[in-house]
Amino acid sequence: MVKATNENKNAGDNKGATAKNNSNAKGANDKASKKKGMNKGKSVVKKSINKNSIKADKLSQNKMQKITTSIRFKRPRTLRLKKNPKCPKILKSCHTKTLDKYGIIKYPLTSEKAMKKIEEINTLVFICDKRADKRKIKKSVKSLFDIKCAKVNVLNRLNGDKKAYVRLSKDHDALEVANKIGIL
Repeated sequence: MVKATNENKNAGDNKGATAKNNSNAKGANDKASKKKGMNKGKSVVKKSINKNSIKADKLSQNKMQKITTSIRFKRPRTLRLKKNPKCPKILKSCHTKTLDKYGIIKYPLTSEKAMKKIEEINTLVFICDKRADKRKIKKSVKSLFDIKCAKVNVLNRLNGDKKAYVRLSKDHDALEVANKIGIL
């Protein structure tokens, strides 16, 4: 009897052990099934990541980034739209005064220095328009006073005017021309 009771105890222990083993087996299966499910989810995610990375690789192959080797940064060109003003600009060329022979020479200079030039060097001194050049000054003097110029020197003054030193040819005397013009 003692043996039987020991066997029963052992049998009871075995039942408990098998139950534990069964529960462990179920738990293991559950864990395995969970892992499999998780693996399935991971593999799906990996596949989608792989597809996206392949697309990114293709894009990067098409658009290679340029490596900068210079130490200075050059601003990339951006979109520049054409100007679309609401009202058109007024052209300055319409309002500029054209230079004629009367507009080029403003007035003769009558300072002591100018008088000295008239007497000694046979030169008349005029204040001219700042846009006039030597050729225009020479032409206007010829047409206004009927005298031939040998040479014209020009000096830009600080107030924006132009001073022209008109040297007369040997045919004309500067004193006579100055009297005729009304400088003296």
